[in-house]
Amino acid sequence: MTPPPARTAAERTKDTLHRLEHDVDVWVASAAPDAGAPHLVPLSFVWDGATLLIATPAGSPTGRNLVATGRARLGLGPTRDVVMIEGTAQAVTPQDLPEEDAEVFAGKTGFDPRQLATRYLYFRILPRRVQAWREANELEGRELMRDGEWISAP
Repeated sequence: MTPPPARTAAERTKDTLHRLEHDVDVWVASAAPDAGAPHLVPLSFVWDGATLLIATPAGSPTGRNLVATGRARLGLGPTRDVVMIEGTAQAVTPQDLPEEDAEVFAGKTGFDPRQLATRYLYFRILPRRVQAWREANELEGRELMRDGEWISAP
């Protein structure tokens, strides 16, 4: 099977932003600060144009790891059209999250952590590095964001 032609950086950036705006779920990887085992979970998210908003139980391995390290790695899309995001994570309590943001999250994801007995935290993930590729012909130039700055505008 011959892969489609490689996309330009601008096309990949545009496709990545479309995925961020329209997808609902992302794989979130975190690890404990003491070099503990990596932890990987699927979580729903909302993209506000600058950050991804996710929610997870405060006492879960992901919640504890994100609070402790402030770092996450996210995988979005299928393996043959993947977006990898490395970012910083800032915890936000449900009480401190603006009501509008909580409503947008609940509306897009169909999940409202404010309604649960389990204590949840929201996390704002600020991308610092973004990579995207489909096939081997897109490995070169896969970095779309470096140090929080888009390299190529869509």
